[in-house]
Amino acid sequence: MKVILGFLAAVTVFFIGGCGEPTAYGKVDKTPYATKECRKQLASGSEIIKSQKIDKIVVYKKKRRLYTYRNGKVVDEFRISLGKNGDKGNKISAGDYRTPEGSYCIVRKKCDPRLYRSLMISYPNAADKARARAHGATPGGYITIHGQPKWNADGHGDNYTLSHDWTEGCMAVPNRAMDRLWVAVENGVPITINS
Repeated sequence: MKVILGFLAAVTVFFIGGCGEPTAYGKVDKTPYATKECRKQLASGSEIIKSQKIDKIVVYKKKRRLYTYRNGKVVDEFRISLGKNGDKGNKISAGDYRTPEGSYCIVRKKCDPRLYRSLMISYPNAADKARARAHGATPGGYITIHGQPKWNADGHGDNYTLSHDWTEGCMAVPNRAMDRLWVAVENGVPITINS
């Protein structure tokens, strides 16, 4: 009974926290990811492994899958989580917790003390801005592909985090997947996000 109550408490805290402060089974983990070595690699461009570079990313929201391509062939397939309202269509405005759909590119890599590492996409594009304007809203921004909160750094909670949509509109992957993306993705790589 105690185990069940502990699990339910963790689930409750996780959903309340969303993309906020990382939590682990009801306990807040305030320890940030170390970013010094990561930032050093980014500054020199030494994080890229040329033989593993990809030239395209394709996401299918309904499948909760992200695919990487090199020369027209699938290199990797990863499970993803979406925004909390990921099933409610295309992103319209800031704060709607939807994951956008459309054609973008990777514009920045970030060593993230809260969510491991992230790849920022070029959202919003012109169509996103027009759609938001038509709804009297602002489109928001800072949409990324990112890793897991610190409490799940080793992946022990991947089955849980990947079976729920919990981000603010981003796409979350396991840290193992982010490690593969990190060495393969350069700024400018196109990404298509499909419904």
